Amino acid sequence: MALMRSGWLWRKTSMLKRWKLNWCDLWIDGSLVFYKSDTRKDYETRVGLKNTCVSVKSGLECAGVTPPDSHPRENLVVATMRDGSDVILCANSEDEALAWKLTIMEARRSTVLMYDPHDDTYQRVGVDNHNNVYITPGHGGAHHVWVHHETCEDGIGESVALGLLAGMAAGAAMRSFLWMPFWFC
Repeated sequence: MALMRSGWLWRKTSMLKRWKLNWCDLWIDGSLVFYKSDTRKDYETRVGLKNTCVSVKSGLECAGVTPPDSHPRENLVVATMRDGSDVILCANSEDEALAWKLTIMEARRSTVLMYDPHDDTYQRVGVDNHNNVYITPGHGGAHHVWVHHETCEDGIGESVALGLLAGMAAGAAMRSFLWMPFWFC
């Protein structure tokens, strides 16, 4: 299975509400897996984000969450689940927090597809609990597994386009003010 992102993250535990440093792997099927070390031998917990994650926030969007000592609020990432619980993470930098947020949002939308060249069709492929895809050859030919990203459904593209349009309008208005002293001379 494809690994989308991995690295060290601080995680706020659900039982004692303390910060703990874990190695994290985010798989294409939406599984966020926490390990004790980067050797991936000591598995701690797994969170399925594909169907249970409602929203993802990062940085200053995470109101009411205090980061670990010596980390600013800009490094926070909060994934809100359907049952009302939160997965609270803290990255080492603001850029890394934003990268984790975008990767989690992309993992929520990803679908694994299989292309069958004999039928010229694409079919959804199931992913088991161990991040494996099992394909049985039907016609004796080679099968290709493709990862298809669904279209953006959360309005990010619309927000970016609206921001660019507003920026261009503001820039045009500011340029016209630069000629103002010559008009009144």
